Amino acid sequence: MGRRYKRFTLSRGLMITTIVLIRCTPQATPQAAIRLAGIEGVSEVYSVSGEWDLVAIVKVSEYEQIARVVTEEFPRISGIERTQTLTAFRAYSKKDLEQAWDVGAQ
Repeated sequence: MGRRYKRFTLSRGLMITTIVLIRCTPQATPQAAIRLAGIEGVSEVYSVSGEWDLVAIVKVSEYEQIARVVTEEFPRISGIERTQTLTAFRAYSKKDLEQAWDVGAQ
């Protein structure tokens, strides 16, 4: 019998954010971006300069869904040569910094 893994789900509507760096063949980049943007769980796709051609932002409620999107859906798109997946643990924003300073200013 195969192993059963516990499904990890975030509560209260929180989302897991994963950043996927993508290298494509030059001719396939625009079409790959359009197809990536149509995948459920992919919230944004950016064309970028540098070592990578595209950056996809994946937002899902379960860690299991990251594997489905990145390992099952992304490989179906022709022209993708390589990916690197980065799952975010904590987000920092200007708003967070401003709130931190407001607490100390009282």
